[in-house]
Amino acid sequence: MTAIPLQKLGLTATHGTKTDAQISGICVDSRNCKPGDLFAAMPGSAVHGGAFVQYALRMGAAAILTDAEGYEIALDDVGEISIPVVVSDDPRRALALSAARFYGAQPATMVAVTGTNGKTSVANFTRQIWELLGLQGVNFGTTGVEGAYTAAMSHTTPEPVTLHKLLKTLESECITHAAMEASSHGLDQRRLDGVWLTAAAFTNFTQDHLDYHETFEAYFNAKAGLFARVLPPEGSAVINIDDPKGAALVDIATARGQDVVTLGTGQGDMQILAGRFDATGQEVRFSWNGEVHTARLNLIGGFQAQNVLTAAALAIACGAQSAEVFRCLPELQTVPGRMQLAATRDNGASVFVDYAHTPDALKTALKALRPHVLGRLIVVFGAGGDRDTAKRPLMGAAARDNADVVFVTDDNPRSEDPALIRRMVLAECPEATEIGDRAHAILAGVDALQPGDALLIAGKGHETGQTIGDDVLPFDDVEQASVAVHALDGLGA
Repeated sequence: MTAIPLQKLGLTATHGTKTDAQISGICVDSRNCKPGDLFAAMPGSAVHGGAFVQYALRMGAAAILTDAEGYEIALDDVGEISIPVVVSDDPRRALALSAARFYGAQPATMVAVTGTNGKTSVANFTRQIWELLGLQGVNFGTTGVEGAYTAAMSHTTPEPVTLHKLLKTLESECITHAAMEASSHGLDQRRLDGVWLTAAAFTNFTQDHLDYHETFEAYFNAKAGLFARVLPPEGSAVINIDDPKGAALVDIATARGQDVVTLGTGQGDMQILAGRFDATGQEVRFSWNGEVHTARLNLIGGFQAQNVLTAAALAIACGAQSAEVFRCLPELQTVPGRMQLAATRDNGASVFVDYAHTPDALKTALKALRPHVLGRLIVVFGAGGDRDTAKRPLMGAAARDNADVVFVTDDNPRSEDPALIRRMVLAECPEATEIGDRAHAILAGVDALQPGDALLIAGKGHETGQTIGDDVLPFDDVEQASVAVHALDGLGA
């Protein structure tokens, strides 16, 4: 890329013997620094990036962006710094804005979705609606980049340099519409602050990520930043007012002058009025600005109606005609790993895979599956290691209260003792069957299925690996479900 003066990135040097430099790249890892790069020395959870300024200088960095603490650390290591140093009170936001200016391109229409649950589904459904309307669209987040352009991703919300490289690539590939997931980590770390959004949506707020945010207030404030800081005043805010936090977000969005679209059950601009469920999907009756509509959704779970209508509201907020959007709804396909039909036994019993990995998500998934099931509801699930420990017994309680048969197994134990994690879950569902090996637990769950029953395998959804210690071993819940059904029904053939 052509080198850009530091000041054209919106950055002003406050220290160093030079005041400007030609920037040919931006990096956040000193090991990847190239001559001419702006090195962003960000505060970290364990080590401050200022400790790596000395290495970035050896690699030929043209300028440094950091905070006061990072500057002092760098001075202690290298003494006088001869290149421009930008010291910012909010270096993460400065990085996001400078990355946006450096790469300088994104799809013309972009939306972001935040919330504890439903982000992936809403973003995916929004992209599907755009494609059904003949538009070039993608969604990206937990499941990578999907749609008219595909790519893998390592984070739900990438750090700013990676994010804006991606947005420039999408624009160069003639992608005009993009829906992204806005994680609480990404919002807290200002990763989205340089993205120009047309609209944004809030799905819900329940317990998760307290290992990072520590308090519910901090967790909510991170999500609220999407409307309080990122979405511009001229943007549209689609907000679920069924959630207790919805009213607070409506106040934030209204105060900033955003066009607010509310969604709820029997309340709001987009209202869910009624639903009727069967083995393969549901009929939903809803209203938009007082006008009543019905639609067939070939999707399992009542919560999917809310996800679909949130996506519909986003598409309308971005300029699509409501009648055309609503005609698309019966064509929407299940999002991989989100209440996905993975296999069916010869006796007609179904096996579903869902990403539900929080107490509320597990409760919601089981309650939503219940109306589709004639017989018993069986669940196989676990809890992840190195994450919020308080939610483990709550997940056990959710399974106990909403399933007929419960198997507790391993999720991604990471560095923790899997047996200890299982004991914390089992504290609130002592009658459950404990099977540590996830493949064996899935086989046992499938084997328990009688005609009319359904099995939910929860927690990992679309993931294709299981993290045990430092190793990521190949593991796919959908594949394992299919293998188990084939093995059991094959034996009886």
